[in-house]
Amino acid sequence: MKRNVNKSKKNHMDAKERIGPDQPFKYAEVAAATSPEYVRHLNRDGLASIPYEEVKKNIPGFYLPEDKCVWMRAGVINFRLCDYDYDCYHCPFDQAMVKAMGDKDAPDKKEKAANWARHVKARYRIASTPCIHFLSGRIASPEECSGDYLCHHCDVHRLLNEESPMEITDQPARKNVSGYKMMEDYYYYFGHSWVNIEKFGRVRVGIDDFISKILGPVDEINLPPVGTVMKRAEIGCILTRKDKKAPLQSPMSGRVSAVNEKVKKNPELVRDDPYHEGWLYMLDSENFRPELAGLYFGRECFQWMEKECQHLHALMGPRYEHLSATGGEPVDDILGEFPEISWNVLLRTFFHTTE
Repeated sequence: MKRNVNKSKKNHMDAKERIGPDQPFKYAEVAAATSPEYVRHLNRDGLASIPYEEVKKNIPGFYLPEDKCVWMRAGVINFRLCDYDYDCYHCPFDQAMVKAMGDKDAPDKKEKAANWARHVKARYRIASTPCIHFLSGRIASPEECSGDYLCHHCDVHRLLNEESPMEITDQPARKNVSGYKMMEDYYYYFGHSWVNIEKFGRVRVGIDDFISKILGPVDEINLPPVGTVMKRAEIGCILTRKDKKAPLQSPMSGRVSAVNEKVKKNPELVRDDPYHEGWLYMLDSENFRPELAGLYFGRECFQWMEKECQHLHALMGPRYEHLSATGGEPVDDILGEFPEISWNVLLRTFFHTTE
């Protein structure tokens, strides 16, 4: 009887030393090789069920590599996961580390840009690839683009542009389309971002008045770090409202050369002045001219916006008559006025993205 009691006690002690009740490896050994935080995350997410030899083989880097903090990737800290969508600008931990470390062993801008790009590619995706002419109502166009938006090589694009453009009731030079402001000399992307051509092969990017009114007040804007290289249709920034994320496609390819620090501090600028003070980032692009063929400009720009307004009205349903206060102008917070509209439907319909 005594032998059995001692054996039971020994097994009980062994269980207490293990990472988990069913895991054949000890807490102290794994914690010494990694960190206590590492072990806690193993148990939290149920990842400690893999064989011990596999844990030892992969220590310290097998756990969720896409979520590693840049300071962990740089080898400065033992373990930390990023919980700010790699938006180091808004991260209090990053700010504290920069202050404490200075330039010594700190992740550089190139490393932060690479981590940001890697994270958004893993978390967000493009929901649809519509033909830009289909969205603007050109019925002879296909629904989906099959040419990776290389419109300057597309026979459909060339043939449609040779046809007489579809007539609309207003003059093409107007700056107001169905109650939404548009800049007549800007280019527009079907994901509701705009492009303004700057000097020396540089373009400025922002969101249009339509999408700013749909989203209403934005709580946070996650912009790519300077130095990030992106292609058109990749995720260019993330807008956040009440913990809901709206990934926005980049309308052009290039390297991020500047970001608007003002909108980081005051996100309301993208709604109050989306075309000037509320711009998002600038891209350096050596060969952006061919990509302009995949953007809206002039008459087709206004046709597309009118079609988008029709899609929005269809989502609103019979309550649309209560949208405007005076003069038929849309309210500044459509999502707030019409909470029954699904966030995911808005993303797929107008951003053409999803998480």
